[in-house]
Amino acid sequence: MRRVKFIQTLGIVWTLVFAAFIIWLYAAAPQTITEVATGASVAAGTYQVDEARFNEALELFRREQYAAARAEWMRADPAQRDARTQFYIAYAFYRQGWGRVYNDNELFQQGLDAANRAIALSPERTLTISDADLQMHTAAELKAELEGGLERSLGDFSPLRVLRERK
Repeated sequence: MRRVKFIQTLGIVWTLVFAAFIIWLYAAAPQTITEVATGASVAAGTYQVDEARFNEALELFRREQYAAARAEWMRADPAQRDARTQFYIAYAFYRQGWGRVYNDNELFQQGLDAANRAIALSPERTLTISDADLQMHTAAELKAELEGGLERSLGDFSPLRVLRERK
């Protein structure tokens, strides 16, 4: 009798686990097996950024190949769960979208979205990156710069605007 109860309990537990998996698949709607594996590792708490890809992207970023660097960072952090990676993605959008005469609003908006993700993922909503090659070291600075670039003001028409430096 005890063995029968154990088998019934095990069957119910297995059915519930399988049902939860099916519901998760339906809700997450992953397109590839890789997305399923990434989602499962996030849910299990074992998700990690691919450091080799992250470092490759950093090299591309330093060579001013911002679109390629972003693509590599997105492959390094497919679940967009790493604050540091999201900060660098936002910075790459900033650098590519910045212009002496005008900023690319679409790139700045995408950068702002990535900066907001970085802030949301960081502990206590503060993120500081110690990279000597960067002029902005906190996500808050980067966010403020991106927001400022999206705002329209009379200063946008100043001829002195061409003298400003990119950060």
